Amino acid sequence: MTEWFRDSHRCDVLPADDRGLQYGDGLFETVAIRDGAPRLWNYHVERLQTGAARLGLPAPTESALRGELDAALDQAGADVNRCTAKLLMTAGEAPRGYRRTGDAPVTLLTGIAESRQLADACYREGIGLRLCNTRLAIQPQLAGMKTLNRLEQVLARNEWQDDSAFEGLTLDTDGRLVCGTMSNVFLIIGQQLITPAITRCGVSGVMRRHVLTLLDEADVDFQVRDVDVDELRAADGVFISNSQVGILAARRCGPSSWQPHPVFRWLTRRLRQSGVEEGPA
Repeated sequence: MTEWFRDSHRCDVLPADDRGLQYGDGLFETVAIRDGAPRLWNYHVERLQTGAARLGLPAPTESALRGELDAALDQAGADVNRCTAKLLMTAGEAPRGYRRTGDAPVTLLTGIAESRQLADACYREGIGLRLCNTRLAIQPQLAGMKTLNRLEQVLARNEWQDDSAFEGLTLDTDGRLVCGTMSNVFLIIGQQLITPAITRCGVSGVMRRHVLTLLDEADVDFQVRDVDVDELRAADGVFISNSQVGILAARRCGPSSWQPHPVFRWLTRRLRQSGVEEGPA
């Protein structure tokens, strides 16, 4: 279970007229806490603040977010050396109706939960993927942000109930590959890395951003562009990225199968050097 805090105090309830509950009017970030510190913190803060500005909400300052996070970690019963923090911001309490009225302050909640530890085999041998039937609606105004509206991801993730796949990949309504239900996806074609552009829909993950930064620093050839699903099937390697687990190689998706690619193994080492240490060394 997640322990929730608001204004540095434990919080068990949310007013029923909060716009986050009523309309999904808000944003969230899921932060990996490692060795007691938030990983990729600046990326999380920047995405939350940018998303708030795009939604027309007052953006919380970095110091306010960090103060709430530190207070929650100080009071939480979880192992705060390794756990998961969720920063959840809503448009606050308001009268009924879609139009925001007045200057109601935003609601900021911080949740602390135990961190799920993946089996070493997921990192050593790779994971299974599947293509989801649920399509992502094209809406450039919301593309990239982690809004509270996650019903598409809920529908996609509930398409399978067993362990046949670790993650499901989603297409947009025009059939382009976009991302996973909880991850971003990368293809390896030859020595080049390709990841779908997040300009029409989907979430632009912080680990994706970190990976792209490392590739750019190392002068590795990569492209961020539209990706056809047939390119997935023809790729030499595939992996996903996620703020909690780092990166995971895919071993199969439907009839397609892959082995961990040398470029992926290099990137795993580079990530560890940058401080992202997940799975066996």
